[in-house]
Amino acid sequence: MRKLLILVAALVVANVAFLFVRPSGAAQPAAASGSNIGIVLDVGGLGDKSFNDGADRGAVRAEKELGARVRLIEPGEATDREAGLRLLAAEHMDLVVGVGFIFTDDITQLAKEYKNINFAGVDYSLSTDSAGNVIPPPPNVAALKFKEEEGSFLVGALAAMVGGSKKVGFIGGMDVPLIWKFEAGYRAGVKYVCPDCTVLVQYAGVTPDAFRNPGKGKELALNQYQQGVNVIYHASGATGLGVFEAARQTGKYAIGVDADQYSEAPGHVLTSMVKGIDVAVYDMINRVKNHTFHGGVYTYGLAQNGVGYVYDEHNRALIPDSVQARLQQIKADIIAGKIKVPSTR
Repeated sequence: MRKLLILVAALVVANVAFLFVRPSGAAQPAAASGSNIGIVLDVGGLGDKSFNDGADRGAVRAEKELGARVRLIEPGEATDREAGLRLLAAEHMDLVVGVGFIFTDDITQLAKEYKNINFAGVDYSLSTDSAGNVIPPPPNVAALKFKEEEGSFLVGALAAMVGGSKKVGFIGGMDVPLIWKFEAGYRAGVKYVCPDCTVLVQYAGVTPDAFRNPGKGKELALNQYQQGVNVIYHASGATGLGVFEAARQTGKYAIGVDADQYSEAPGHVLTSMVKGIDVAVYDMINRVKNHTFHGGVYTYGLAQNGVGYVYDEHNRALIPDSVQARLQQIKADIIAGKIKVPSTR
């Protein structure tokens, strides 16, 4: 405890501002054998109804089912990410998780400094050498990757089949390769069922703030709706809250991302492309508990239930049975390798 207080004091002196969202063991008393897990959240923090909340669901499940002791840190500023990770590593957590591709460089550097600490990076960005070969992460880092393009392909096909327009929309957050995967899959799904459809694409910005700008999201969405789009798929974090507001205002539809976002605009959310961040986080914590954790690349796609789309009592009336049947066939064909889904523009 003394060491922790010293570290916190040092960080405060250095003007580092972050928030301990849920201290270790706050949810319920953990078993003595439970693992100590530290998670640093992405921009937007808890309550984004998307990316960060997904990581939190995996953490809560691990607390309940595995007896894990989880501490969540929400950075106050973008520059605080490395400080949060360093604090958890210095406390010798059994696993330190960074939620978001923005953590890649910090995790890579800290993994080299703390070689006995396990790290995991959600959407960890892999780099390549001069010959184009993928450079693996450090041996104590698990790179958690998702086939967002597969889930996006399905919601793209859905948007084209039920949108009632030859124009469909896509709004991304930060204009980066990760979000291009969402766009590429969505565009391919639209074209698969409607070759002559047009996909309008816009991004909110080129910095991490593009994921937390609802005003910009609403502005872009209204622009697309005015051009004849009836359905917009967003992959923009909290910026998507503005897309939902525009859908409510115009009486049109939006497609959520990462988690089920129906509650953001009941009656106006056609579906959500869900990303199993909770599945991946829980998987890593379970591996740590069972002493089977090892560094490397872990990929979660349709076959691993790592991505998918929502179809339940809330949106079933919006999706005809024939459309749902075709989506399920498309899903099976993707898993079987009969449909190749692009992951780049």
